[in-house]
Amino acid sequence: MVPPKSEEETQDAQRPAGQNGTATKPPVPALRPAAPEPAGKPRIWLWGALVLLGLGLLGGLSSRLWLGGAVPVVVEIAQNAPVTRVLAVNGRIAAVHSVDVSAVVSGTVVSLPVDEGEQVEANQILAQVDAAEQNAIVRQAMAALDAALVAQQKATEDYDRSLSLGSNVSKTDLEADAFAKQSAIQEVLRLSAFLDQARIALDNYTIRAPVAGTVLELEVETGQAISPSTNLLTLADLNDLVVEADVDESYATQIKVGQKAVLQLAGQTETHEGHVSFVSNRVDEATGGLAVKLRFDTPVAAPVGLTVTTNIIVEDRDAALTVPRTALVDGNEVFVVVDGLAELRPVTVVDWPAARLIATDGLTEGDMVIVDAAGITDGQEVEAETP
Repeated sequence: MVPPKSEEETQDAQRPAGQNGTATKPPVPALRPAAPEPAGKPRIWLWGALVLLGLGLLGGLSSRLWLGGAVPVVVEIAQNAPVTRVLAVNGRIAAVHSVDVSAVVSGTVVSLPVDEGEQVEANQILAQVDAAEQNAIVRQAMAALDAALVAQQKATEDYDRSLSLGSNVSKTDLEADAFAKQSAIQEVLRLSAFLDQARIALDNYTIRAPVAGTVLELEVETGQAISPSTNLLTLADLNDLVVEADVDESYATQIKVGQKAVLQLAGQTETHEGHVSFVSNRVDEATGGLAVKLRFDTPVAAPVGLTVTTNIIVEDRDAALTVPRTALVDGNEVFVVVDGLAELRPVTVVDWPAARLIATDGLTEGDMVIVDAAGITDGQEVEAETP
């Protein structure tokens, strides 16, 4: 244990320094003055703020310069080149010689000796209609004619007998026998004609091929009742085929007989050369289409009704300027790049259903045409790029 201090020691400790000639520690420690702030610290923060502000201003300026700078555009150089103007239409295979076969009599079909797809010769039997009633009419006509022939023979014999008797027969009786003979002859002629008519009618119950060809479609069956309005079958010559198509009336005046065409059958990759063989003189008011026919330069084998993609070559030019349809503004203007600026220029083009159009006026060879005019304005700064 620390011994307690004496009274004198306590008093000495409470005396201020210097009274007993001995330096003592102050009763309260002296406060240390605060260290002064470094002089350069506020300047560092100020310069940092200025740098950040400068970077922000520079970024904004760069952004504005980038937004307001030249817009890159794809261009193509206008050049004269051979051009073919083509009209694409879809057509179908058809036979040049095709007939719908029907009967001229009513009745029941009792025989169909042909099938669909079968080739037949001219005058070959295609169908047989029940002719029992007409056969009876023929037999009646034959019987009537036989009776008339007998009567004619008797009248002829009577006249010859009277004529041989000379003056022993009165003139009145001779004239009567002559009249009877003439009447019998006329009756035979009448009944002969009736029999011929009955036989012709009987022949109508047998349906024969009007031309050689292939049975495309058989539309009746054995036992079916028919009339003259009933189509029995369709017969066509598949050795002579054409393509039938309709051209929109907008281009009707530009399609001519003899124009070349490229034909492609559905399901095939190869193409066939052909030409326009027929152009109708009448536009269908209901559809607005003009009927045309195209022939193959080399015969082909194909089923009737097959779809054919047809490219009719309307015009060939040795040299012409063309522009893509996407370059057109309002159908009669394009943008060309002149001294780094987009210049709107009027042009004249041949309106045609194609991706590229012939420009007949407004462009010169070497012009840089902007391929896609979307979003471009006249006088806008652009940067041309070629594909």
